[in-house]
Amino acid sequence: MDIDRKDGRTANQLRPLSCSRNVLNRAHGSASWSQGETKVLAAVYGPKAGTNKNENPEKACFEVIWKPKTGQIGKEEKEYEMILKKTVQSICVLNVHPNTTTSIIIQVRQSISTEELHSIGIC
Repeated sequence: MDIDRKDGRTANQLRPLSCSRNVLNRAHGSASWSQGETKVLAAVYGPKAGTNKNENPEKACFEVIWKPKTGQIGKEEKEYEMILKKTVQSICVLNVHPNTTTSIIIQVRQSISTEELHSIGIC
């Protein structure tokens, strides 16, 4: 059963998606990603010498910072940071570059709220 959404997509169509890499000159790696009205910018810096406090110096350390579009970092952003950090740690070989820290910064540039998603029939 195909039900058209208010934005013109059928039930099995995704919002338009785009991704670009190396969009920031001073970062060691960067990417921009968008899907519909949601736009996110990511930057990676490092590895640099030293680990954060309470981290094992015999392994690489990752620092994740999730910046919302506006306002202060809240509980939701802290949860995103934790999920991303655990994901990165689970796929990287942490003893290749011991006693180093790599910083990952995610900046939400534009987003659509859950209420807006419901009002246009996306959720």
